[in-house]
Amino acid sequence: MNDFLNSTSAVPELVGTRKIGDTIGMCIPSVDSLLLDQLHVTKRYSVLGVLSARSGAGPHIMAMDEAVKATNTEVIDIELPRDTKGGAGHGSLILIGGYDPSDVRSAINVALDTLSTTFGDVYNSAAGHLELQFTARAAGACHAAFGAPEGKAYGLICGAPAGIGVVMADTAIKTASVNVLSFASPAHGTSFSNEGMVHISGDSGAVRQAVKAGREVGLKLLGDMGEKPVNDFPSYIK
Repeated sequence: MNDFLNSTSAVPELVGTRKIGDTIGMCIPSVDSLLLDQLHVTKRYSVLGVLSARSGAGPHIMAMDEAVKATNTEVIDIELPRDTKGGAGHGSLILIGGYDPSDVRSAINVALDTLSTTFGDVYNSAAGHLELQFTARAAGACHAAFGAPEGKAYGLICGAPAGIGVVMADTAIKTASVNVLSFASPAHGTSFSNEGMVHISGDSGAVRQAVKAGREVGLKLLGDMGEKPVNDFPSYIK
């Protein structure tokens, strides 16, 4: 699958785009101070990177987590709009900061190139979707978005409609000894999306095992609603 978009734009801020998630990555080498005053950022950087998408908040956050590990940049804001092009979940707006435009552009490129991996465990059907994420070492994006302890394994287990997410979370937590960071539902922790998702941390092997158990039951439940959920990219959680 060709996930790149051909762009004839001459806008210098453009870093790149991807069809997956309807994603665009941009870099502002010298952000206007008046705008910076109004942005909800945790730190003031003159150079801003922007990763924005219509769907796939979790994959974008995980991709950016890898990006900040590989570059001299820092996540300074993450917002989850109620979007998914009318579906059950979120879109994303992620801002990063740095001191060198080349570092910020590099981070955005890393994130864009990682999306085909982090979308590997997103499963869709007409009835809903599932999302699973895992990293052996969480960094700034996972911490900023989900409260994941940096340097420790982190897992996300999500189901839509939200009730499936509740059962997935219960199964995952019973499967392995993990720390439960939080559970997000339509009225608590999401932008009123029809999702249930649990955030877990702990030993890498236990977190991976819990995520896989949640995925197994989620695929069965969502499949029982009419059609087999499918992923567009190869699964990366083995």
